[in-house]
This record gives sequence, structure tokens and C-alpha cells, in this order.
Amino acid sequence: MEITSKSITDKCYKSLSIQVALDGLSFCSRNTLSNEIIAFKKIDFNTYPTSFSIENALWKSLLDYNELTSIYDEIIVLHENNLNTFVPSALFDEEYKGSYLQYNTKVFETDFFTFDELKKQEMVNVYVPYVNITNYLIDQYGTFEYHHYSSILVTKLLERTKNDESQQMFVHVAVSHFEIVVIQNQKLLLYNSFEYQNAEDFIYYILFTAEQLHLNPESFKLYLLGDCTVESMLYQKAYQYVRNTSLLDVSELQKTNSFSEQENRTHFILFSS
Repeated sequence: MEITSKSITDKCYKSLSIQVALDGLSFCSRNTLSNEIIAFKKIDFNTYPTSFSIENALWKSLLDYNELTSIYDEIIVLHENNLNTFVPSALFDEEYKGSYLQYNTKVFETDFFTFDELKKQEMVNVYVPYVNITNYLIDQYGTFEYHHYSSILVTKLLERTKNDESQQMFVHVAVSHFEIVVIQNQKLLLYNSFEYQNAEDFIYYILFTAEQLHLNPESFKLYLLGDCTVESMLYQKAYQYVRNTSLLDVSELQKTNSFSEQENRTHFILFSS
């Protein structure tokens, strides 16, 4: 969707980014002149009554947090789900968007398909957005941009590897799922999302992915980001099996806000949007 244009006299020089999933959302507002994040909040829909629909949860969130109903020059919504796949631009045909997803997720003819174009990377991210969430937010905000959250993740990680030709695996951790991004020579070798219940599940998928791509656990670099700390069982298990394991350096991102290093790592996608 296109953002409604405004004249310079109408501008408030603030933007809003919302990352939304079925179990919650997080948002941050930004001063567009300084690029500084000026407000942030994470909202867990599980704290609302179980009878609440997703629309009820969104309504309650907007009611409780004034930042969500302020005036902004720009609003970006990030859909967080695993209903996506990356396609080389040369192989992409917009007329057959849904066909690219049928091999890695269950899709229906009635699903709405859209895509993010990653021009610099010569890729397209095809995905199924949350239509009910999008429609509700259209009623609240009018027009806004929306993307799949993995488009931000992959783009930013590719930018970070600009001068590094080594094999690198990035693992973005959430509470019940994680994404693996493998990059070499500024090329995306793999993107996939996995559900997990414990540290054993976590390391199994990492080592299985490494094996499939012929990555040697003694030599490739593994960077963890998202909801993960050095003390966590996930990090400890990864460190046990992959020699070059570390947390992602977020010092550059941290310059744009007053939040902690771990908060910047946990909310890397939102803060980078």
C-alpha cells in the first residue's frame, strides 16, 4: 500500500513501525529527522481475555497505548509468520505468486498472496499476510506500508556481511520459533523458519541445516540474535556444538536509541524497520 502524501507543512516528522503476530505485537515510533527511536512497547495478547478475537486484541492495544493512535507521517506494519518464501527475481512471475509457497507451506486458493521486492538483492519475498489484521488497521490508519518481517531481517543481515566472504549462519530466536539465515559472499544461501520446544530441537535444526549446506561446525560463524542471551540454554547448546558461536553485534543499531544491547538484539527486526 502507498502512504498518503503530505505537504511539508503537514509533516510531524514521526514514523510508526508495528510488528504483529497472532499472539501479540510490538511497536516503536521514530523521530525521522534524527532517526532516533523515541517510544517502544511489546504487547502480549495472551494477557487479554481468552474470548478476545484478534480484532478485539488490536482494539484493546490501540485503546491502551496512545502512541498507537498518534499522528505519523509514515506507518509500517510487519507481518510475523512462517508463510513466506524467497524467490530470485529472474524466476518470479507475479501471476503465479501462490505457486511459490505450495512446496513449503499449506496454501489455499482463497488465500491472499503478496510480495516484497528486494531490488538490491535481486529477490522477491512471497508471503501470506494476515488479512484480518491488515483490514482492521486500514480502518484505523487508512493507508500504510506493510511487509513480511523476514524481508527486514534478511536485508539487514545481507547489508552487514558486505565485506565478509566467509560462511555465516544467523539464527533469529523467538519464544516458540526461530529463523535460520545462511549467507556467503553477500548471497542468501538459505532462509527457513522452525518451531521448537527445547534446546535439543534448536541445535538439531541448526546442525541439520549446516550438514545440508556442507558447513563445518568447526569453521563457520554462527550469530544468534532475537530473544537469546549468553546465559540461555539455547546459546549454551549452540556454543557446545558450533565452535564460532556468538551474539550478533548490535552496537550500530544501539546508536539510534536508548535501549539496552539485549533489547536491541531482541527487537532487531522492529528497530531496523
